[in-house]
Amino acid sequence: MAGAWRDGWRRVLAAPAIVAGVLAMTFLLALPLAYTMRGLIEAHLGRSTVAAQAADSIDYDWWQEFTSQASGIGATFTPTIIGFAATLDNMGSVLDGLSEAAPIAAALAAYAGGWLMLAGGIIDRYARQRPTRASGFFAAGGVYFFRFLRLGAVGALVYWFLFAYVHTWLFDDWYGDLTRGLDTERRAFAVRLAMYGVFAALLIAANTLFDYAKVRMVVEDRRSAIGAMLAALRFIGRNPWGVFGLYALNGLTFLAVVAIWAVVAPGVSGPGAAMWAAFAAGQLYVLARLLLKLQFLASATAFFQARLAHAGYVSAPVASWPDSPAAELMGPAEGSAEQCLPERRRQPESV
Repeated sequence: MAGAWRDGWRRVLAAPAIVAGVLAMTFLLALPLAYTMRGLIEAHLGRSTVAAQAADSIDYDWWQEFTSQASGIGATFTPTIIGFAATLDNMGSVLDGLSEAAPIAAALAAYAGGWLMLAGGIIDRYARQRPTRASGFFAAGGVYFFRFLRLGAVGALVYWFLFAYVHTWLFDDWYGDLTRGLDTERRAFAVRLAMYGVFAALLIAANTLFDYAKVRMVVEDRRSAIGAMLAALRFIGRNPWGVFGLYALNGLTFLAVVAIWAVVAPGVSGPGAAMWAAFAAGQLYVLARLLLKLQFLASATAFFQARLAHAGYVSAPVASWPDSPAAELMGPAEGSAEQCLPERRRQPESV
């Protein structure tokens, strides 16, 4: 378990191009939202005197005025976007099952699609523990994209059921029944905290299942989404302490990163060096979160391969882009070694 955790970090750090790629994808997908928000703020401020004041410091009255008339992505421009408040707001939105604004939801869908395209190449690279080059990486991503898409459809149904039904049972039905007649808020808060714990445990179980299904798909070259899920369930059932112990190690690492961010997260700053320092700190936090996301995949891959007693085992050969159809029309070059061989000594291509 601890060995797989260390091995996962080794695999992540040994492939810096993957880290750079997912960071670039995250930045590029967030850029249109930032540009749209910039346009909304600029249009609302115009050339008023408030604009100069807002550029130097936070004008809370103007902020309230802007939020009250904004819609879509503009409605998300609230004080909770500053520093550590944004982290708490995001966690609370997930646990409370709150829906996102349409532009945010579209960006999240595009982000999830980007991860589906890259996940096959990422797991393949971590499983092989050697460079597969751009051609091998993107070819593996293409091979597993539609398999992961089918798995993602099953995952979407599972998460929909959890948020649409289980969340309602826990926080509307059972919470109301358990807290009816309580005379102190402390007890009601403890019950709600327990509900959060149950719901978080269900989300962790689902996330673990689908992570190991992806790993088994890539390492064993599986095509069936249901077959990969059943295989992942069997593996988790045989190694529950190792699987969830490894998840706990990664979870504690995540909590440590969040705790550090809570201490160093910048607040409101004016223009100049302080603003750019706050921006750099935010990007470092994003980088740390992406490293942890990759670590979850790499450590799960390392743990599964360790249980196979073959740390570098991958069933499928290194994927490669198919040759252009025009290549089939071209015979061997004149004077090539193949033409020089006698006809009886030519061997058929391996299949």
